[in-house]
Amino acid sequence: MDPARSLADTEPAPYWLDDPGRPAAEPALTAEEHCDLLVVGGGYSGLWTALLAKERDPGRDVVLIEAGRIGWAASGRNGGFCAASITHGPLNALARWPAEFAQLQELGDRNLDAIEEAVGRHGLDCDFERTGEIDLATAPHQWDELRDLHRTVTPLGVDLKLLDRDEVRAEVDSPTFLGGVYDERGVALVHPAKLAWGLKRAAAGLGVRIYERTPATALDRHGAASAVRTPYGRVLARQVALGTGVFPSLIRRIRPYTVPVYDYALMTEPLTGEQRAAIGWQRRQGLADTANRFHYFRLTADNRILWGGYDAVYPRGGRISSAYDHRPATYLRLARHFFACFPQLEGVRFSHSWGGVIDTCSRFSPFFGTAHGGRVAYAAGYTGLGVGATRFGAEVMLDLLAGAATERTAPEMVRRRPLPFPPEPLASVGIGITQWSMARADESGGRRNLWLRALDRAGLGFDS
Repeated sequence: MDPARSLADTEPAPYWLDDPGRPAAEPALTAEEHCDLLVVGGGYSGLWTALLAKERDPGRDVVLIEAGRIGWAASGRNGGFCAASITHGPLNALARWPAEFAQLQELGDRNLDAIEEAVGRHGLDCDFERTGEIDLATAPHQWDELRDLHRTVTPLGVDLKLLDRDEVRAEVDSPTFLGGVYDERGVALVHPAKLAWGLKRAAAGLGVRIYERTPATALDRHGAASAVRTPYGRVLARQVALGTGVFPSLIRRIRPYTVPVYDYALMTEPLTGEQRAAIGWQRRQGLADTANRFHYFRLTADNRILWGGYDAVYPRGGRISSAYDHRPATYLRLARHFFACFPQLEGVRFSHSWGGVIDTCSRFSPFFGTAHGGRVAYAAGYTGLGVGATRFGAEVMLDLLAGAATERTAPEMVRRRPLPFPPEPLASVGIGITQWSMARADESGGRRNLWLRALDRAGLGFDS
């Protein structure tokens, strides 16, 4: 079948948000509010911050404002991989913070455990499944890299199971799979939008006042407080936590530390029993190949396959625009790759196609800090692994606002920011060369050219 035909009936919208159970939006802020803590942003970062702030101190007066609707952006359209890692994987942690490796791994593991506990305690109906994830080799050099990964991190306490070709195809059957490493406990799968909606309900239940369709337009000092302006009102807050992700920070000096990248995904129609049997996948793990331009894929609760990744598009001039939200050429490329991976699913059609913007930073993992004399905290730079790590970021922001020295604020990862990206047009040129070089590395057995090796030495790079 021509892969284009599989796209004929797709709805150009995120599957997760196309749900009749989506909660109604809260009214916009239309007056002046006063509070102890203002949280800006209604994605995971802001929602976890608001919820945890009330759990730490039920008497704290907390307000959350969101420019659109809760979970409408990256938190509601991602792949739903909730990983324990707060460092974008163990190798990134080893390369950047080797002396803190064990501590960072433990903090990440405990964070995922805390998310699972919160899902149960608050009754978050988000299809939480602690299935683990298999990272896959689809080229010989990737299999060599996975074996090196296994040899490197297992002596350090990272529990990965090495699967050869037959073992990995016994888990999920594709002629493209040459082997893999299976992290059986370090990743859960969730329905991302339902997680955001559940966090909204839980936070509101503890007394957080939530305003949607209320963009923050400016942040100023106001005596001993901070003033955040919105189109129809303002909020005076003793403290502010910024969870705005990819969107331009209210703290201008932070903006050079992130750049926007557009990511795309397809969702199939529900598989039949015969189609599921043809590919196996009985343990429902999350999957991702290990190319520089990689795919991520997983099953939903109703046995659809989400298939995303590969193209990572940096917008012209680094400017965010809805014009990039859909990219038919990428959808067709993804469909072709899907049927190359699962030829036994010929005839399956895609029900939804979508794209959207995420933030990345030069070290691929989140960074943190304060401003305005410690009254404002921020976290950003999650680079596509924010479903789980945003809860850790929320804890860090609350620790920083409290002026508390904790095990979360002690690591160098938390105390230091990444290298900033250069201004335009240098950023566009550098990112373009990097993307070209990464694609060439995929095609040449993983060999990194002089440009990539120079970025490695400088600690500055680019990832999807």
